[in-house]
Amino acid sequence: MRIDDILKAASIIPVLEVERLDDAAPLARALAAGGLTVVELTLRTAAALQALGEMKRASPALIVGMGTVRTGEDVERSLAAGADFLVSPGASDALLRAMAVAPALPGVATASEAMTAFEAGYRAMKFFPAEPAGGATYLKSLAGPLPDLVFCPTGGIGPERAPDYFALPNVACVGGTWIATKAMIAKGDWAGIEANAAKAASLKPAKR
Repeated sequence: MRIDDILKAASIIPVLEVERLDDAAPLARALAAGGLTVVELTLRTAAALQALGEMKRASPALIVGMGTVRTGEDVERSLAAGADFLVSPGASDALLRAMAVAPALPGVATASEAMTAFEAGYRAMKFFPAEPAGGATYLKSLAGPLPDLVFCPTGGIGPERAPDYFALPNVACVGGTWIATKAMIAKGDWAGIEANAAKAASLKPAKR
């Protein structure tokens, strides 16, 4: 599967942090029941790698990526755990080389960083942290000089701001934590997560 195929399957990509392994399966089922097909699980907890496998077993059709990938070792561990794609918060030259073995969204926040990733062979990138880095206005300004790049803006974006990004020609999808927050996961609010997922699934880029 190519990163282009993954982005075409996505609209909103929920960014998830799973602390307890037991939460992984019901979380996956709730997100899938709400109509989402692509998720990003962050490599921020001790349970993350095992949780990825549990999510894929619970909902085999779900495309599960590993986020917060920062090193070559993270790349290896994530792929060994079964990650369908990789996402990083930033992108050093070494990480760009390491991530090239799999579908990946390297993180960028500036035109220079996007050009560096482009030179390394990437056409799709994570714009992070989206809102603090300039938001939809800044991302729109990149469409002219960098017309062949597409982005998944993530960071500080809620359902009320997502349409501003989806109106841009260089946005393929949007990432967000609001669909399944840490508090909702901790409470086991699977019904609430399913409802948020359904709302998120209804949001689409203007070109679709």
